[in-house]
Amino acid sequence: MSNITIDFTKRTGKIKPMNAGNNGPKIPCGDQTSGNFDTYKMIHIPYARLHDANLSTAYGAPHTVDVRAIFKDYDADPEDPANYDFTRTDILLKSLARVGTEPFYRLGGSIEHNPRKWFTCVPPDFEKFAVICEHIIRHCTDDWANGLNMKITYWEIWNEPDLDPDDSINKRNWQGTAAQFNELFCIVFSKLKTSFPHLKFGGPGTAGPIRPGWSDNFFAALATQGLKLDFYSWHCYAYDPGFIVECVENVHRYLAEHDQPQAESILNEWNYVKGWSDEWVYSLKHEAGMKGAAFVLSVMLACQKKPLDMLMYYDFRVSCAMNGLWSQGYFDIQKPWYSFWMFDKLARLGTEVESFSDDNEIYVGAASDDRGRKAVVVCAYSDDDNFGVRKPVISLKGVSDDEKANLTVRLLDEGHDATDIPFNIDGEAISFNCNLPRRFALLIQSVI
Repeated sequence: MSNITIDFTKRTGKIKPMNAGNNGPKIPCGDQTSGNFDTYKMIHIPYARLHDANLSTAYGAPHTVDVRAIFKDYDADPEDPANYDFTRTDILLKSLARVGTEPFYRLGGSIEHNPRKWFTCVPPDFEKFAVICEHIIRHCTDDWANGLNMKITYWEIWNEPDLDPDDSINKRNWQGTAAQFNELFCIVFSKLKTSFPHLKFGGPGTAGPIRPGWSDNFFAALATQGLKLDFYSWHCYAYDPGFIVECVENVHRYLAEHDQPQAESILNEWNYVKGWSDEWVYSLKHEAGMKGAAFVLSVMLACQKKPLDMLMYYDFRVSCAMNGLWSQGYFDIQKPWYSFWMFDKLARLGTEVESFSDDNEIYVGAASDDRGRKAVVVCAYSDDDNFGVRKPVISLKGVSDDEKANLTVRLLDEGHDATDIPFNIDGEAISFNCNLPRRFALLIQSVI
């Protein structure tokens, strides 16, 4: 038996944006009946990172977001608005505004697996590149070039410049050397932070949490220039939530040790991945099923309690095989969509309360608001595909008799899509007559 306890009398902080992700809904057309606009809006994604948007025709590829997709001729005058093409980027940004999601803008290029590269090449002039980025920001957040005047707080400089070594024959994200990237980053960061002190700048979206050698040199370059990041972004794919938690704690320590304790730690690419070669297809299949759903929700609940400022699932792109929330082509919602729907119940209440599980494969989170509304989310996850069952007992402290009389429990598992199930309540304890499967999620709320 597993024991889970929640104490609504003890507030522990704010629910953090653990339910952010990469990219937005399929851009609605006409009557908005095509795509996933409505079901994307329903789960209230707080931030959408715009990396790899330029790989999807649904967002206007190859003319969207990436610096070289907007400013196509590097010999042109960066001060002239006529040299920028914001058409498809503006449509994407306005679509995000319509679903209530704030963009998290990645400056640079989408990953390029093909032998020829267009968007991840080394800019011929780093200072000019910084000026181009400055004008993109002025257009998006101000009125330059018929600007959008949108709220876009986070601006990330590049993506995974560390993915391939300097001597690689097929670099995918940065065609130059590590030393060249460090120079570019420092120039761009300094220019943009000076021009927009009220916005947050950081990066570089490393392919791993901390890359031996590469990360040390990157942070040494920041120290030489006296630069303080607003945020440090990094990536981690795994099949064990505990591994991701370990990486979160390692990054937190590393930032403090390298004189960047003020930097927010943002894990802005993550998902269930068992392996990148023989187990890749297995991973894709399970990302869209109950295993993927339980993994996703477990990671969100675990990281809420750890020194991490934001989680950004990869990927909400409707054309991406790693999008577990919606089926491709039909946009039907899949099991992981309910994981985000459940976490949203906590996020909308806003204040985390104390919660604990004595089972290291069961994760829990709980929240309340100033009106006294309460919610609990419990998730069980194991990567083991062998059959197994669980029998949890959930104790609720600080819940009135009226609230107990009006509790609902919704179950997500292989046979239930967040549907109501019967339960027993005795004093503070909620239990179930039946065993629950090895992977499940529960949402407990009072209808008062």
